[in-house]
Amino acid sequence: MKSKIYHQQNSNNSVVGSDNGCRSESPSPPLSPNRRVPRRQRRQTLFRASSFSFRRKLRYLLLLPMIYASGLLMCVGPFSGLVGWVYVPGSVYRSPEIYRKLRDDIFADNSTDVEISSVWKYKRRPKMQKPCPNSTVTSHLGLNGESSAVYLIVEANGGLNQQRSAICNAVAVAGLLNAVLVIPELEFHAIWKDSSTFGDIYDEDHFISSLEGYVKVVRHVPSEVMARFDYNLTSIPTIRVQAWATVKYYNGEVYPVLKEHGVIRISPFANRLAMSVPPYIQLLRCIANYRALKFSSPISTLAEKLVARMVEKSSETGGKYVAVHLRFEEDMVAFSCCLYEGGRAEKSEMDMIRQKSWKGKFKRGDRVIRPDLNRVTGKCPLTPLEVGMMLHGMGFDNNTSIYLASGKIYQPEKHLTPLQEMFPRLYTKESLATPEELAPFEGFSSRMAALDYTVSLLSEVFVTTQGGNFPHFLMGHRRFLFGGHAKTIIPDKPKLVLLLQDMEMRWEVFKKEMKQMLGESDRKGVMVPRVRKINRKTSIYTYPLPECECIFHLSSNFSTTGNIQNLGALHPTSNIMTSARL
Repeated sequence: MKSKIYHQQNSNNSVVGSDNGCRSESPSPPLSPNRRVPRRQRRQTLFRASSFSFRRKLRYLLLLPMIYASGLLMCVGPFSGLVGWVYVPGSVYRSPEIYRKLRDDIFADNSTDVEISSVWKYKRRPKMQKPCPNSTVTSHLGLNGESSAVYLIVEANGGLNQQRSAICNAVAVAGLLNAVLVIPELEFHAIWKDSSTFGDIYDEDHFISSLEGYVKVVRHVPSEVMARFDYNLTSIPTIRVQAWATVKYYNGEVYPVLKEHGVIRISPFANRLAMSVPPYIQLLRCIANYRALKFSSPISTLAEKLVARMVEKSSETGGKYVAVHLRFEEDMVAFSCCLYEGGRAEKSEMDMIRQKSWKGKFKRGDRVIRPDLNRVTGKCPLTPLEVGMMLHGMGFDNNTSIYLASGKIYQPEKHLTPLQEMFPRLYTKESLATPEELAPFEGFSSRMAALDYTVSLLSEVFVTTQGGNFPHFLMGHRRFLFGGHAKTIIPDKPKLVLLLQDMEMRWEVFKKEMKQMLGESDRKGVMVPRVRKINRKTSIYTYPLPECECIFHLSSNFSTTGNIQNLGALHPTSNIMTSARL
């Protein structure tokens, strides 16, 4: 084999390892002043000079990021109190001032540029439907068809849609482990304060029957199994699974314990399964979310009535309406650590709410609260006024019917009035339902959220104003229903706050920017993330395609037109989809 030859210069400028294998010990003589410098040596000299120049410039290039980072640390870090408050463009809530300045122009410009029935221009290209993967996991796990006699108990924590995520993941994990799934328990949380059981929110019979043939579901652990644990649920082995656990983790760490004891309990169970799983496991998530989870009869019955009433009140726009998920409740404003126009009194009030609900979480030494930076980075909830100005700027006129999916708005007399001025046809579940109809739901936040979820799901336009599980699940469900289009307006909040602090801005300029924002939401609404094999980085619940498309063909309850009777929220015999003209 030919050996490699390495060239290296020694201290006497001699060459080691030259082509002839010899080594010269004598130094090279100095060049004569009258002799021309060889071309090779000139190149070496130029190379050394350029290298020196590059190294010197590199020092400055490396120094600049350090100076920039130091500046940021001084401005936003613990030292900001020493150097004083630094103004950041867009950091001050001046929307009420802008509204007062532009109010006459807004109301004078009542001619709409957008028809609600034709808001969405982009269409997703239809693709060849692929059959669903085989979800019989026995062959995949190499269990040789052994009869499943092990039971999985999970505790779903959080609000309505975080619990929904946990339930879908539980179905997938039960299939993965070849276990019988016990109807999930719903944790009572100090923040949500909802004592509802699974059966209060979802139809248990439908859940069990829809999963038949994929995952066996039972209401309780059999008595003969519980006898081994003295009929005490707390005696059952409880496992704390790491967040976003992989299939390999479940097979290697959880399955041996399950096989040994015959039953295990996993608590908590939010986000305990990775998004990247084999297709046959991903399919179980799809079936659970869009086929098995149907709201209970009391919820779906009232939800149908609310949708029908919204359609009736939207007769001037062909039964089409806009749903806005407005996260401007007191606890959300406090949690966001944002300030509006309440001054010191508002700050003191929010500090008290944070301390009451989250104890010392916001007083830790490493926690720096900067409301101004929260605002410019888009972390602050939009106010009702800002939502109204945005929608008016996009071209929705005051004949547009708007459903407000929200809890109790913070200081409603102050914050909700401008939105009602711009859009008089503003409705909530409280205004659409009678007190008698809502009475069974009072005090149960998840059941109330289920009503909002259904009315928002069937809207022509959905507007999200803050992140969270509710809009993410809803966007995914709408993509599943509407041929891959989320039909959702996602505001560019960093851009919006900059516009809403410019006192020199004209209404025409604001409208132009809002129409561009609407167009961007339309374009992104049909985007489908690239999924290669099982390398999925996005949420299957927000982006259900392409994996969930195949379940249209699994049952007669589904059709390729998207006119799905069983929405996971409405009664299977409901004709509400037809009346909503979806």
